[in-house]
Amino acid sequence: MTAVFSHGRLRLYLLKLLDDGPKHGYELIRLLEDRFLGLYAPSAGTIYPRLQRLEAEGLVSHTAAGGRKTYDITDAGRAELRQRADELTALEADIAASVADLSTLAGEIRSEVRGSVRDLKRELSEATRQTRRARWAAPPPPPRPTSTGGPRTALLDELDERLAAFTAEVSRLARARQFSDTQLRTAIRLLDGALDGLRRLLR
Repeated sequence: MTAVFSHGRLRLYLLKLLDDGPKHGYELIRLLEDRFLGLYAPSAGTIYPRLQRLEAEGLVSHTAAGGRKTYDITDAGRAELRQRADELTALEADIAASVADLSTLAGEIRSEVRGSVRDLKRELSEATRQTRRARWAAPPPPPRPTSTGGPRTALLDELDERLAAFTAEVSRLARARQFSDTQLRTAIRLLDGALDGLRRLLR
């Protein structure tokens, strides 16, 4: 869970979302994901136990239809929102700051990944050009088994070195300061996207 929702603040925000109208658990999860620009989404295991506790305390109620529970805030829940209006205002400000931080981090990681992919493409292109020039400038070498190496093996070795350097740099960036689980999950998704791009490039 993102740090802004520590110390029971997620409970308060769920009341705030339900004050806008009845919702089922999946809608609450999607609303929170939208609020964090897709960079954080609570799990069902985070949301539903809190809704059950809110209901046990009389702050929300639910109706069931088609196997799905729809939750609604009660008068007692609205009273708690009024009593904690200042706390809710502070929470909204913290959420806005957290979203800004997550967006900045995501932008930095995307820039690093794009830069690394550009470098990899440049190195591969240069190695290919050098290999072609060498083939034209020198007589063809005598045939030898593929297993003994050659330009392709050299390129693959170079690719391995670049990927190792890329991995080390991403790991260094991730450990440069303390990141939340949400931020690290975002970094992993971005790396997955870079991997898909490389798969398309190297097919």
